[in-house]
Amino acid sequence: MKKIILAAITFITLFGFSLPEETITVKGSDTLVILSQRWAEVFMKSNPGIAVQVTGGGSGTGIAALLNGSTDICNASRPMKQSEIEKLKDKYGSTGVEIKVAIDGLSVYVNKANKKVNDLTLVQIKGIYTGEIKNWKEVGGSDAKIIMYGRENSSGTYVYFKEHVLENKDFSSDVQSLPGTAAVVNAVSKDKNAIGFGGAAYAKGIKDIAVKKDPDSKAFLPNKKNIESGEYPISRFLYMYTRKKPEGNIKKFVDWALSKEGQRIVAEVGYFPVKR
Repeated sequence: MKKIILAAITFITLFGFSLPEETITVKGSDTLVILSQRWAEVFMKSNPGIAVQVTGGGSGTGIAALLNGSTDICNASRPMKQSEIEKLKDKYGSTGVEIKVAIDGLSVYVNKANKKVNDLTLVQIKGIYTGEIKNWKEVGGSDAKIIMYGRENSSGTYVYFKEHVLENKDFSSDVQSLPGTAAVVNAVSKDKNAIGFGGAAYAKGIKDIAVKKDPDSKAFLPNKKNIESGEYPISRFLYMYTRKKPEGNIKKFVDWALSKEGQRIVAEVGYFPVKR
């Protein structure tokens, strides 16, 4: 074993490779996975002594990992609940640090073959996902059963959608819960009668629905102009959380994500920069 280790060290020395001095772990929101992986990739190129490991699993999973000490940074697509903050305080003597890193327009997706339905009101979306509206013809579409896809209940997207769109009503038991937004988009793209929801950056191969606050309002798509102006009615901040004020390389990574370069990547991925 010692010979293998010595050989590896020799190889690294001879060929100019260096082992990371520190590994930063980032876990949580699936909505933020694509962005965080891109951040990690670019950051590590200019900081070869630091490794950044990114995994998803949902905001709830990331917050649980922050609480049990198994991640340095939690990604979340919802604010931490007061009960979670209290647990953090009880265990670590700190209420944690909330860092807004991007803005997302939570999109409502339908299949591209759904030509008749181009916009929906918040009340109609709520009616669909609570099971009160079951057929596309009830909202101006074809005579066909609506097939609903959504996220699992550990997802921050699930929580946000339930609180802000369903107004804390329960999801219909007919909603098919999937483990990530990419899976929702994939399912909707293959089912002409489907509807789904998730982050704007994932909206590839499907059709975004324009959303109205009420029947008399104008419908807005989740694009840059409408989200930054606040006119798109389902927009939200995306967050990083740490147990205490970031220090050392963790601070270096967080500061870089909020820098001009890091926020440029936010826009490239399909989300919207936070204004500093």
